[in-house]
Amino acid sequence: MQALLSFDQAPPFAAPFRFFLTAPAFGMLAGALLLASGPDALASRWTPAALALTHLVTVGFMLQAMLGALLQIMPVVAGANLLRPLLVARLVHASLLLGACLLAGGFLAQHVIALQAAAALLAAGLLIFVTAAAHALHAVPTSSPTIRGIKLALSGLSVTTILGVLLIYLLVGEGGSELPFLSLIAVHLAWGLLGWGLVLLSSVAFVVVPMFQLTPPYSDRFARTFLSAVVGLLILWSVVELDGWPSVSLVLAGGLLAATAAFAGLTLHLQRLSKRPRFDATQQCWRVAMLSTLAACMLWLLVNSGAASGDERWVLASGILVLYGGFMTAIVGMLYKIAPFLVWLHLQNLGAGRVLAPNMNKVIPAVHIERQTLAHFLSLLVLLAAAVWPPWFAYPAGLALVAANAWLLHNLLLAVAFFRRHRLAIDAAHLKPAEQG
Repeated sequence: MQALLSFDQAPPFAAPFRFFLTAPAFGMLAGALLLASGPDALASRWTPAALALTHLVTVGFMLQAMLGALLQIMPVVAGANLLRPLLVARLVHASLLLGACLLAGGFLAQHVIALQAAAALLAAGLLIFVTAAAHALHAVPTSSPTIRGIKLALSGLSVTTILGVLLIYLLVGEGGSELPFLSLIAVHLAWGLLGWGLVLLSSVAFVVVPMFQLTPPYSDRFARTFLSAVVGLLILWSVVELDGWPSVSLVLAGGLLAATAAFAGLTLHLQRLSKRPRFDATQQCWRVAMLSTLAACMLWLLVNSGAASGDERWVLASGILVLYGGFMTAIVGMLYKIAPFLVWLHLQNLGAGRVLAPNMNKVIPAVHIERQTLAHFLSLLVLLAAAVWPPWFAYPAGLALVAANAWLLHNLLLAVAFFRRHRLAIDAAHLKPAEQG
């Protein structure tokens, strides 16, 4: 299954790339915060530093990269053209950039005004994006699981945002104490990771895994069933969780876990059938991401079965596997395909048939990609070690996190420099006939 791609519908180059370049900067901030906080940050998932770290990853790295990818994917894959995409990108990017910084700072300093300002900025930025995306997708028929998944993911992002704003409202003491605060946190987390993150990641995977990794396609039946199962189970689980039925909630959560594991397992199976003679860095990223997802599922079972209950280390390790090992690793892999593709696509359009765009493989040298992904994998291992033995590995984990994300930023800047250099050459080639005349 592969959606019909419309390469002439791409938004301006600067629209998605501003998000791509910001994402690793937040990864570096997360590493710097871990260096500054040390082992105390990993004493519990509820420490101010741990909450700040979590949101630097989710709202900083993940949200920036995923919205940037959506700006590109919606017009190219779904034929959904945003009105004034560059203006939308500028407004959304500025709101999310400042909002994510204030949110992390608010958690770290426990500052009420910073948290309130963060909630307002993030809500405003996401409202602009979701409204623009909904307007663009309104007339697009749901002709493929990818288009359907994008629409569902935007709904999941809306629910996540509403719950996040409500939680901040309650946290600063302006809400009613009768609301189930811990259950709301769990539902907010589930909608962010599954209703938004997993639904969008899988929807994109249905196109990019077969296209870029030369695997057999996901079947339409699996794709549609998977998306319906995740969203349907998530709605049921949310109602049961908020209503206080722990046994039923656990069963439904197990269903969500099984669906997640099925997607990860199938993706690994398709990778084994790839026509590539050897895996490139992108395929290695997807493999590590899916293995991390399966490992996180196993840890969740251990924690909730009682085998590792009460041990905060395994909860932290599970979170690291999901956020850093799963989502961030898959995003890194996709950036190394999307960024060179965007450079090639825009240079091809600028050349207008008179100047051919360079090969995509030359945009970012393979050796830089391979070394950076190796650094990313190493940082994942050190982070997992820090979750289990914070006094020994917290500082090395912070260093590894800064280094891996700084390298990613460097590689993406290489792509921008490559684009600018060749755009100048194309402009010069277009001027030559006029000068000669």
